[in-house]
Amino acid sequence: MKITTWNVNGFRAVLKKEFKESVHLLDPDILCLQETKSRIDQLNPGEEQIEGYKVIWNAAERPGYSGVATYIRDNLQLSGSPELAVGKPEADSEGRTIRIEFGDLILYNIYFPNGQRGMDRVDFKLDFYRQLLDNCNQLHEKGANIIITGDFNTAHNEIDLANPKENSKVSGFLPEERVWIDKYLANGFKDAYRELYPEKVEYTWWTYRFTARARNIGWRLDYFLVSNHLLPRVKDVVIHNQIMGSDHCPVTLFID
Repeated sequence: MKITTWNVNGFRAVLKKEFKESVHLLDPDILCLQETKSRIDQLNPGEEQIEGYKVIWNAAERPGYSGVATYIRDNLQLSGSPELAVGKPEADSEGRTIRIEFGDLILYNIYFPNGQRGMDRVDFKLDFYRQLLDNCNQLHEKGANIIITGDFNTAHNEIDLANPKENSKVSGFLPEERVWIDKYLANGFKDAYRELYPEKVEYTWWTYRFTARARNIGWRLDYFLVSNHLLPRVKDVVIHNQIMGSDHCPVTLFID
């Protein structure tokens, strides 16, 4: 099975940049998009459709902001209804979550808050991390197999960004943000990419400024955290840094 995550930084914008061609090239069984920034009624009829997939759309109440979408191959059957909330009303109104269940897996598609608009948003971001982990702990207690993917808006360790010292006081690499990745790893999760590639340097996001992508001055912000006992089923995690269209690139988890 292939699960791909991609922050598209605007669905209407990425449609103009060979998005659907890229999806068919990647050929995922499930595609998790973040920062779609649009409601279905803002798109042309059928524009959200991708041949061979059904889609779940969770838009923010605020127009042109946040939003996630999960595409599921037509022949993949879900167990029960999707869940579009984490139980934190302020965040749930921003369209940040889609949870689906299929087979023996629970998959979270998450667009974690960005803390760069001030300390109040950093606090909001940390509260979101806390609420989601509480939910996952409850599921783990019931024996659930969980995959969390999406844009975490945090680089975990110095290896995960090009200029760690220069960004040590920047949201996205603050100690109080990074420690939440530690907490997830201490509570039943593994960072699938880093488990497979402990010393590999690859990024998933580059600012549009300073020709950062061409110079590969980036951050690894897009992750797959998997329940500890799922790790033996993980075959690979591939960062598709050759695929353009957004300031993020897609990342694919290959799992049995």
